[in-house]
Parts: sequence; structure tokens; C-alpha cells
Amino acid sequence: MSNILDYIDWRGDLSFKNDPFNEIDNLILSRVSYFYFDGIIESGETITINEAYKRFKKLNQEKVRILQKEDLDLFPAVAKSNRFGKLFLKNYINKRDLQEEKQFSAITIVLPDGTAYIAFRGTDNTLVGWKEDFNMSFMKSVPAQKDAKNYLNNVANEINGSLRVGGHSKGGNLAVYAAAFCDDLIKDRIIEVYNNDGPGFFEEIINTPNYQSILPKIHTYIPQSSIIGRLLNHEEKCTIVRSTQVGIYQHDLYSWQLIGKEFVSMQEVTNESEFIDKTLKNWLKEVDEEQREKFWVAMFEILSSTKAETLSQIKENWFSNSKIILETYKNLDEESKSIINKTLKSLLSIARENIKSGKNNNQRTLE
Repeated sequence: MSNILDYIDWRGDLSFKNDPFNEIDNLILSRVSYFYFDGIIESGETITINEAYKRFKKLNQEKVRILQKEDLDLFPAVAKSNRFGKLFLKNYINKRDLQEEKQFSAITIVLPDGTAYIAFRGTDNTLVGWKEDFNMSFMKSVPAQKDAKNYLNNVANEINGSLRVGGHSKGGNLAVYAAAFCDDLIKDRIIEVYNNDGPGFFEEIINTPNYQSILPKIHTYIPQSSIIGRLLNHEEKCTIVRSTQVGIYQHDLYSWQLIGKEFVSMQEVTNESEFIDKTLKNWLKEVDEEQREKFWVAMFEILSSTKAETLSQIKENWFSNSKIILETYKNLDEESKSIINKTLKSLLSIARENIKSGKNNNQRTLE
């Protein structure tokens, strides 16, 4: 089995002129958006990936925040390859806003033919990033989506060529939203939109003329046990990719398998993915938007009481943080406690019903 690192070993010497852009290139460039570029790419500056890596190596590595350890292998592999090393990086942005509950990051990658891949980063390790993700369960649009639309409008005016828009996880959702709601003249220049295991949207978004107009250009890739990529609603064409991981860990794009320049595809998702998808969709139907909002507000009030900024920090000091979390829960007002208990009870109840339904269906099949 092979992944994107193997792809660079095999095909990294091939230029885009000799071998056109493909779905694996999309996945690699979507991951480039996660690389550490803070203090490396200055405002208004355009540099190659190779130059960005040279600058990265000069940084104090103890102060560098790496979101996934495999990035430390991918960054140099991409930078030193003939295929990717000379691609230009520009318009890097990375911002978080606690008040707006927003985490947004994007970068523009310009190919030799003048086309560009607009890459939106998915959720980082920060609590505010995860809070914005969960806000999608009750908000028709979140601040990062609006930033993504504005970012695409702005950078497209600096580029003359055609555009590809993509991302992984929340970044895939941002890519679709930006492509759907950007200016019409820019939308006409978009070749393809790539959603790599990113969540969908509420029906109110799906049914808009904006979304429907970009739908033929959207392609979603999900692993066979996808959870994140099946949240909310999707109408676009979808490729199911074989992953070497299990469950939620299949969201890790380094586990996605490929042969040559294509993904190893499967015919259908696993029963586990179907079960979780059905459970969450039924939960969204049963628990109204107001209750969902109050639930997540209360949950993140508890997590924020630890003073941690990232999930890793909570995990690293779990013993002391767990006591803080428990104490904060005890001191919540009765309404907040009730919301948390009622919402979790509803989710567990729906899960049990789906388990029973699955057993009954299996039994009828055997009979």
C-alpha cells in the first residue's frame, strides 16, 4: 500500500508540463496549507515552496507548532521535488479570533502554467478552531466560511489563470463555500473544487442557486469509514478512498491509499460509517438548533476553564485539567447542566435505537 509520500518518491521528478494535475496533487497541496508558514512568508511576498522550506529549517524548531508529525517528512519531500519545489506560494493568512469564534488559514499555490490552487486549511489544534467546527451544527454559515469567500475573491483578482479550490476537513467545506458564493466572474474561472473529507452543509445552503451552480465542479473524497466527511448534507459526486487506519483516524490523509496517480477506490462505505452518519443525522433532527447551540456553549465553557488554548495542552496536563473540568461542571447553572445531560442522553438513545435496528435488519436478512 502507498500514500502521498510514496507518490512523491515515484513521480516527484515529473513536471506538471509532462504530467498534468491530478487528484493526488490536490491532496498534497491541500496538506501544504497545514505547513508552518508563520514568520516565513511575509505579507505581499511570493516565494517558492523550496525557499519556504529553507527558511523553515532556520527557525527555532522548539517554537514551531507542527499539526501532524508526518508534515515534517512531507515538507522537505515536496520542497526538494521537481514537481512541487518550484511552485509559488503567496497570500498566506493565518488568524484566530476568540470573540468571533473563528479559525481561518489559507494559502495560494501558483503552478507553472499560471493556474492556481487555493488551499484552505482545516481545523488546527486550537479550542477556538474546534468550537467553530461544532458551530456548524447550528449555524447556516460560520465566520471562516465568509472569510474563505472574501479570500477567494481577493486573490483571484491578482491571478490571471484558471483556479482550483480545495482543502481537507473543514478546509474542504470552506473551499466549497467559497467557490459557491464568490463573485460570478471568478466562479467562471474555477476548474474544479476539491473537498477532501470535509463536512457538508444545511439544506438551506445546498438549495441555493449559488451552490447548485458550482455543484458540477465539486468532487469529494472520503475514506471508507468516513465520519467528518459525511456530516450534514452533500449532493456532489464522491470517491470512496481506501485507508489503512480505522474509524475516525481514517480522517488522516496520510493513511489514504493510492496507485500511481489515482486513489485506491472502494464501492461503498463501511457499516460503521453508515451507523455514525445515521445517528448524527437523526440527532440533528431531534435536537433543535437552539439546544445544540446551548450544548456546545456549555461544553466549551467547561473546556475553556482549563485555560488551555489547544486540545494537546488539555491532554498533556490531563490529571490537573480533569479536576478543573469536573469542578467547572459542578458549578454550572442548572439549566446548562440540564442541556448537557439532555443532549447527551438524546444522542445515546438514538445510537441504541440504530444498533437495535441494525440487529433486526441483519436477523431478517438471515431468515
